Amino acid sequence: MGVRFEELAWRDTPIGLISLRRRRDLSLGVEVYEVKLDDEFLMSSLFPVAEIELARLGLAPLAGQGLDVVVGGLGLGYTARTALGDDRVASLLVVEAIEDVIDWHRRELLPFAAGLAADPRTRFVRADFFAAVADGTGFDPQDPARRFHAVLLDVDHSPRNVLHPAHAAFYTPDGLRRLAAHLHPDGVFALWSDDPPDPDFEAALAAVFRTARAHVVPFANPLTGGESANTVYVAQR
Repeated sequence: MGVRFEELAWRDTPIGLISLRRRRDLSLGVEVYEVKLDDEFLMSSLFPVAEIELARLGLAPLAGQGLDVVVGGLGLGYTARTALGDDRVASLLVVEAIEDVIDWHRRELLPFAAGLAADPRTRFVRADFFAAVADGTGFDPQDPARRFHAVLLDVDHSPRNVLHPAHAAFYTPDGLRRLAAHLHPDGVFALWSDDPPDPDFEAALAAVFRTARAHVVPFANPLTGGESANTVYVAQR
């Protein structure tokens, strides 16, 4: 298998060196975009299915028009771009801690996410999603008390495998109650996870939300020639 790499952008951050790279996978005949944190892979354009399903499953339980949506963690943009594909979405607030990731999209370095930054419904907020929940400041600096119809989160690998120890408290009942306070009645919280469904986290969701379900999202893995799976949790007030 042959590959060729090109580093498109990189930056030292408080949690490590984050980089965006493009590689030509000669065996698959495709260009692959990847996000790495130090030597660890965070996202790949080879595996967008669960990020897309995060938006689709997260918005599915909602009724009505004029939906206000938060995406926590921008990454390659699949979740945000899919949310904008729902005509019911009136506004999309993307909360991203790393300015450079936002800049990737403003510079249109990711062709499959083209139009995300230019869409008039989109607004980027450079902020720590978890700190915004923990300290009660909210997601919208222009309106701290603002509530949303859906919050779609894709930052950590899973509730147990977090990128920074400070994130762990979010995945407890107390942390989830603070998050729920930023949702309208019947609002939805959805979460991407790289791990199988976690009964302890499902119990934490059930302690806070009226309904909670873990969706297993299978997808073809071209690297192994088999099938892999992620989890999308969907909880509704």
